[in-house]
Amino acid sequence: MHDQKTKDRVVAIDMIRGIAIFGVVLFHLVWDLAFLGMIPAPWVSSPLWIAFGRTLAGTFMVLVGISFALAARNKILARPFLRRMGVITAAALAITVVTRLTFPEAYVYFGILHAIVVATLVCAVLIRARPLFVIVLGITIVFIGNAVEISAFDPRHLAWIGFAADPPFSNDFVPVFPWVGLSLIGLGAGRIIEARSWFAFLAVPCVPLRTTLVFAGRWSLTIYLLHQPILLAILVPLSWIVGRA
Repeated sequence: MHDQKTKDRVVAIDMIRGIAIFGVVLFHLVWDLAFLGMIPAPWVSSPLWIAFGRTLAGTFMVLVGISFALAARNKILARPFLRRMGVITAAALAITVVTRLTFPEAYVYFGILHAIVVATLVCAVLIRARPLFVIVLGITIVFIGNAVEISAFDPRHLAWIGFAADPPFSNDFVPVFPWVGLSLIGLGAGRIIEARSWFAFLAVPCVPLRTTLVFAGRWSLTIYLLHQPILLAILVPLSWIVGRA
């Protein structure tokens, strides 16, 4: 989640991020179609579809840590870091406000962007810690987040931590426990891979869609913010036409 010179980027990481953001667009497309009654609603509540969505979220959280490890190869400048953090934080707050107005019963009070903000800050604190310690800490956070349920954490002002037994429903809920643990695993693994120069083995040949995936990976935040308004602007009128046919 940091500004990097193009030559310092790992193409394979950008491609993975690009695949993930296209997956997010597909996930939300299907959700929108179900919401508008254009496909059966049970499709988006099936275990396989939910697992697909969680896999996408997990991919982005792991990539937060790996990206931070790559950024740490060079000195992390405070101004670009704070500017990037400001953009993501503003985007997260904007999503909360917009969804609060449009889906008041299921608004996003702590979604993927909120989790990325916290994960990035935690990675910044632990960037010089031993990689193995960071990985073990990440695994511990994932385990605790999946194992501990305490009803006292159910209110929204505490549910974001991740221990809620019955958290308020949200269209996108990515609490600190367990999801930030995935970023720490990515950070520790990324630092080990970088220390051994293994990123050099991730060179990607000129495969089909390489340019498209790399572009999408590098502009994933913009795509994430814009794709839903664009999808809805197309699908809502289409649903009216279909409904009248």
